[in-house]
Amino acid sequence: MAGVAPFSDDTPRAPGAGSIAEMVEALPLVDHHCHGIARAPLERTAFESLLSEAAAPGRWHGSLFDTQVGVAVRRLCGPVLDLDPHAEPDEYLERRAELGVDEVSRRLLHAAGISEFLVDTGFQPEQLTTPDALAAYAGTTAREVVRLERVAEETIAVCSAGTFAQECRARLGEAARTAIAFKSIAAYRVGLDLAPERPSDAAVFTAAARWLSGVAAGRPIRLADETLIRFLIWTAIDLGLPIQFHVGYGDTDINLARTDPSLLTPLLRATADLGVPIMLLHNYPFHRHAGYLAQVFDHVFVDVGLAVQNVGRGGAARILAELLELAPFGSVLFSTDAYGLPELFHVSAVRFREALVTVAEAEVAFGDWSEGDAMRIARMIGSGNANRAYRLEQ
Repeated sequence: MAGVAPFSDDTPRAPGAGSIAEMVEALPLVDHHCHGIARAPLERTAFESLLSEAAAPGRWHGSLFDTQVGVAVRRLCGPVLDLDPHAEPDEYLERRAELGVDEVSRRLLHAAGISEFLVDTGFQPEQLTTPDALAAYAGTTAREVVRLERVAEETIAVCSAGTFAQECRARLGEAARTAIAFKSIAAYRVGLDLAPERPSDAAVFTAAARWLSGVAAGRPIRLADETLIRFLIWTAIDLGLPIQFHVGYGDTDINLARTDPSLLTPLLRATADLGVPIMLLHNYPFHRHAGYLAQVFDHVFVDVGLAVQNVGRGGAARILAELLELAPFGSVLFSTDAYGLPELFHVSAVRFREALVTVAEAEVAFGDWSEGDAMRIARMIGSGNANRAYRLEQ
């Protein structure tokens, strides 16, 4: 398959290209990976700490408004809150406080044009809105994505090494009755170089005993054992729901070199014929590797969600084009990975639509896609692929 045509600011527009932009602008999006938003009002430092993967404004890098995502919030979200584009950060935050969390959330989530949210509830849920509350702001629907490692951590706190596996299977089975998918953060805990084999019961018992021993010695209940993470993944596979994996870019808790999706190749090979979709989230800066995996493994789906909100307009279009060099169009999804701030949903949706229009118009202008192709592919990526992979229409 030919790669996506190169583009630049002077790429010719396709005949009738306005119709592509209009269609993409009106396209409802399925956000297949996101989180809830903060329920409490935020002062400036707290707000900035949620803008990007940086922990907080810093002595050396300064304000996190001075980033692509920080500028985008002012430019794209300001007018939704009745401000001029590029209002100063303090003016933006004053207006945000004046409107209140609920009104800001309603405005920005409606403006994003997201028709359904698949919400990871596994990280700091006590500080964030529930999936239903998130969906209520947008006037749409949401489904829960259950984080495997959190289930294991809740289980180990109340059981013995001998009962861990049985209890964990029972809890995941119960979760599967209502969840739309599972998610693993193996990338954060042990890296993605996972052995492909299902661990034996004896290996799971030994690993659980070792984990409990560490907890008894005063260590936090934090799962960072490769055997137990593989146990969780295989248990989830048995339950048949799609499984999401964080890949690539993240906060300081991650070792980026261990998050290359190509490290998952043995596991992808082992799961290729089991009928369970594997969702590779974010992928930047390994998005070309992810595109290759989506091409050669039929059950692999990919997105560039976290990157899109962080890299600016031009960067988002380049990254999406690079993903589409190899990834089948039927394997590419939209996500925001928005966490904490409703602004991130809006910025991600706008930047994604801009990138999709840029890539599609370039392909049509060069004669490689028809306008009908462009519109069909945009609908697939915006929502159609997620509807199929997660069986949302059932």
